[in-house]
Amino acid sequence: MWMEVEQARELDGLRLVITEGVPGPWGEAAKGVFRVKGIPFSKVRQRGGQPNEELFSWTGHRNAPIAVYADEPPRTDWLAILLLAERLAPEPSLIPADPRERAFHFGLSHELMSEGGFGWCRRLMLFQRSAGDDGQPQEAMRPVLERMFRQYGYSPEAAARAPGRVAEILGLLSQQLAAQRAKGHAYLMGPRLTALDVYWAAMAGIAAPLPPEQCAMSDGMRGVYGAITPEIEAALDPELLALRDRVYAEHLGLPVDL
Repeated sequence: MWMEVEQARELDGLRLVITEGVPGPWGEAAKGVFRVKGIPFSKVRQRGGQPNEELFSWTGHRNAPIAVYADEPPRTDWLAILLLAERLAPEPSLIPADPRERAFHFGLSHELMSEGGFGWCRRLMLFQRSAGDDGQPQEAMRPVLERMFRQYGYSPEAAARAPGRVAEILGLLSQQLAAQRAKGHAYLMGPRLTALDVYWAAMAGIAAPLPPEQCAMSDGMRGVYGAITPEIEAALDPELLALRDRVYAEHLGLPVDL
């Protein structure tokens, strides 16, 4: 059940701010981490493309996801959210115990989730569609999009580089999964689920959306998310998509709750 910011501010426990009606990849990743760990949370509405003034007044942020636990500072970064989840429910851990494996896990997660990574570059590509051929968004959306362009470093040059970076990261993940499968392991970091698998499942939606019966996003959003270049399409390893499907079916739950 969704709740408004005013309601959420009065609660204790964990509140997770996510975008209403949209499978935003960072929001889906945060939801997935908490659900795998069995940590209950209140779902707080953020309205995509809107000022979200009440949210800003509460958290100092307008975007999603935002995790707020008790009276602690809001957490907006994927790593901060993961570490909060690990603290609240140490088992099952979603981080490898071995220090070298843990470092590699965080490095691959960074490639998916952080600035300059898979999700970041796909967002630049979506911005490029919004900007249009002349680089000028439609008048009604211009204030919102121009703010987001500044926030996320959009430029035509950055967007032109993005498909190559996306394909590069897909290749890295494909190699990692193939190496684990050669050892008889089902997941990206070995025999058990880690946060990296959750992150891949969530991020895959902005290149290869789940079918409508599993994720009921609008047709327009599905078309935007699924618009990829031949370079990216060639790099989308079917084994990676099979992993995405397994993570959702066995760990995150279907259909996706929007």
